[in-house]
Amino acid sequence: MNYRLNDWGSGFTTDLTITNLSAKPIDGWTLEWTFAGNQKITNAWNAEVVQSGQRVTAKNLSWNRTIGANGGTVMFGFQAAYSGSNGISAFTLNGTTCSTG
Repeated sequence: MNYRLNDWGSGFTTDLTITNLSAKPIDGWTLEWTFAGNQKITNAWNAEVVQSGQRVTAKNLSWNRTIGANGGTVMFGFQAAYSGSNGISAFTLNGTTCSTG
């Protein structure tokens, strides 16, 4: 999973790329994480993104539900506002912790 951040101090945008390293396609995905501060998502694209407090859940849309095997990818992103720190906990994809890079 690649998390690319563009931070300007009171807000940020991010582009996330989920890569399937397994030999089987992923049919339906849910990516979850927890913000460390007071980040509030204001806009998202290419995923259904729901925030409850610091906890965020991003789910596939109908047209990007399948991530192909052996390196297939899906990309989505969001914009958020914040003050203070801008950290994130580990990501989980369909309940399994993701490596980031």
